[in-house]
Amino acid sequence: MSLPQIFVHNRQRKIAVNIAPLQQFARRALTMAARERGSGLTTLAEIHVLLISDRRISQLHQRFMQIAGPTDVLTFQHGEIFLSVETARRQARVHRGSLGGELRLYLLHGLLHLQGFDDRTPAARRRVEAVQEKLLARLARPGGSKEMAA
Repeated sequence: MSLPQIFVHNRQRKIAVNIAPLQQFARRALTMAARERGSGLTTLAEIHVLLISDRRISQLHQRFMQIAGPTDVLTFQHGEIFLSVETARRQARVHRGSLGGELRLYLLHGLLHLQGFDDRTPAARRRVEAVQEKLLARLARPGGSKEMAA
């Protein structure tokens, strides 16, 4: 199975983000997400994960989804995943988690969308959340995706 290259870019200036661990997570998460039902990830040459502001994600949300206001993650099938760092920070505080943990969740969610999962109905949302939780647990273990290599 040939996987695309994945790149993480910080395109916002409001909140400091250490890109290196997120880039490492992205590579491991890509390998795991590609093994789930679907084949969308193997059709791409590259994936770009862009960390952006609430203002920018609100513009994209309105333009492409016709929904006002910010959201956490927007995924485009040609290989772009936009993550709102401000939303991630707010949600991390609400859930008493970390900014990095919230960004990892959003990144994995975007990868699952690219793989072919959707969350438009309550049943579909439950399925994608179950897969997310399973993969996040595996990724949190030492060695992460190595167990999936076989």
